Amino acid sequence: MADPSSYRPKPGQIPDSPGVYRFRDEHGRVIYVGKAKSLRQRLSSYFQDLAGLHPRTRTMVTTAASVEWTVVSTEVEALQLEYSWIKEYDPRFNVKYRDDKSYPSLAVTMGEEFPRVQVMRGPKKKGVRYFGPYAHAWAIRETVDLMLRVFPVRTCSAGVFKRSAQIGRPCLLGYIGKCSAPCVGRVTAEEHRELAEEFCDFMAGRTGAYIRRLERQMHDAAEEMEYEKAARLRDDIEALRRALEKNAVVLADATDADLIAVAEDELEAAVQIFHVRGGRVRGQRGWVTDKVEAVDTAGLVEHALQQLYGEESGDAVPKEVLVPALPEPSGPVVQWLTERRGARVDLRIPQRGDKKDLMATVQRNAQQALVLHKTKRASDLTTRSRALEEIAEALGLDSAPLRIECFDISHLQGQDVVASMVVFEDGLARKSEYRRFQIKGFAGQDDVRSMHEVVGRRFRRYLAESLKTGELTHETDGEVPAEADDRPKRFAYPPQLVVVDGGKPQVAAAKRALDELGVTDVAVCGLAKRLEEVWLPDDDDPVVLPRTSEGLYLLQRVRDEAHRFAISYQRSKRTKTLKAGPLDTVPGLGSTRKQALLKHFGSVKRLRAATVEQICEAPGIGRKTAETIAAALAAAAPPAPAVNTATGEIMDDAEE
Repeated sequence: MADPSSYRPKPGQIPDSPGVYRFRDEHGRVIYVGKAKSLRQRLSSYFQDLAGLHPRTRTMVTTAASVEWTVVSTEVEALQLEYSWIKEYDPRFNVKYRDDKSYPSLAVTMGEEFPRVQVMRGPKKKGVRYFGPYAHAWAIRETVDLMLRVFPVRTCSAGVFKRSAQIGRPCLLGYIGKCSAPCVGRVTAEEHRELAEEFCDFMAGRTGAYIRRLERQMHDAAEEMEYEKAARLRDDIEALRRALEKNAVVLADATDADLIAVAEDELEAAVQIFHVRGGRVRGQRGWVTDKVEAVDTAGLVEHALQQLYGEESGDAVPKEVLVPALPEPSGPVVQWLTERRGARVDLRIPQRGDKKDLMATVQRNAQQALVLHKTKRASDLTTRSRALEEIAEALGLDSAPLRIECFDISHLQGQDVVASMVVFEDGLARKSEYRRFQIKGFAGQDDVRSMHEVVGRRFRRYLAESLKTGELTHETDGEVPAEADDRPKRFAYPPQLVVVDGGKPQVAAAKRALDELGVTDVAVCGLAKRLEEVWLPDDDDPVVLPRTSEGLYLLQRVRDEAHRFAISYQRSKRTKTLKAGPLDTVPGLGSTRKQALLKHFGSVKRLRAATVEQICEAPGIGRKTAETIAAALAAAAPPAPAVNTATGEIMDDAEE
């Protein structure tokens, strides 16, 4: 491990101007490339106290052995140079997007004498028009098959084209009318190129005028009693319409735009892109990346833009790019995109309407891609076994935890406090064993007490049910509470590992609950969200699993599933509370304005404490309505609880 102070530049050496910098390791390999508006300020931030750096940044600066920089005149030049160096050096600590699958595109080789339509993958080439990318190659072939009836452009390889020209006979497509057969001179090179250009225009979205022209020709042929020609034109029109139906209209104003969405956690991020041309989704693609550097959503968007448009130019860069967060600053990125396109590019966050709705769809696709990426690793038996073994080794367990239970607490500003318990057996979710808890009373005032209550309730129930059936196998040091009811067995199976969503306080609370019940052979750990650290009850320092560890991925999935289950339950309770809450007594206040009020204030408690003027600031609320709301909430306000002045505790009715 290198000491950053050993290669820190001397004061005054670093220029205060835009530029790009490179960190190299002891072998001279570039391990990180970055850009900065001010090199002096940015590089100085790396050479501070290591304890104040993000863990991944700390790893980078201690791996590096030297730093160098290149001064440029503008931030746009810095952006371009950063992209070039990342492509050249492939630094290990930079964000790297990798396609979650290989996406094919429909390509027209306009640079050839006789342009060819084909499916093409890989890097883009000069002189080729691309459409897509598509999700599947068969979707391209279906579209091309429909289009060749109207635009009989060459689709054969160079070898087939040359052989047909030598023997003087076209291939099968030439005989059935799906190729104009330029190989045998049925059309000239100019006529064939015109067909290819019409094909490209149609694929680019200029469809309406062409279909209307064919319809006029069909009607003219019918009036002149050329019924065979009219029937052929009718079939051509139908084929084009079937091709168009494969791409749904999503934006009514025939927008050309790319929509980029990001789904991320602490270790990875998934990016999804929808390519909309002429108001239709013409293609979709996605990437997954390891977050090997400390980067937020805006940074991920900037890297995605570099990856997407770094080698593009002209019409391949759309007029509008919609993103979930704007890079900071956004000006250089917009200028860079404008230079790539040769015309102004609008980079913005959609706020309302169809574009915002479509962005939500792209976001769902990104989220699903991230989930799929994680679950792929858990679908393999060998991978799951290795993950359980890594967890056992990291936590010092005697055997692999075949049953893992995870607990999470969820609430909205202290109200409607609930908890979830999810179960994973052999590394796979067992949803029939999921449980959820309501938390009432004093425990709901903080997550630690809530965690103690929930874990205690779960294991008290297990011990009671085990006593009834005589199947108690766990060692206990204390008195086992008995339950008199005959409810069905819900907690009959004990886990080998309890995971809590949280850090050291939550882990200590869960362990205390087990100790109070005398359960001594169930391991406990916690997974903290911020840095994905694993906490053990009696350790002052966390266990840090490698970023690529299968065990860490499994713990993440368990924690995220518990969080999802708790959130969904809490939201359902919140909806019921909203329907039966004090705002229902306000005359003329519908569900839309109730939701607007709760969103504006965050809770009924804050709304009740607001003045009439503050209530008027909520969307759609006038003064008269605000006065009615304030009066209704004041009338429905619960009485203040009595407090024991000696102890400070809240008294119940008997104590009063």
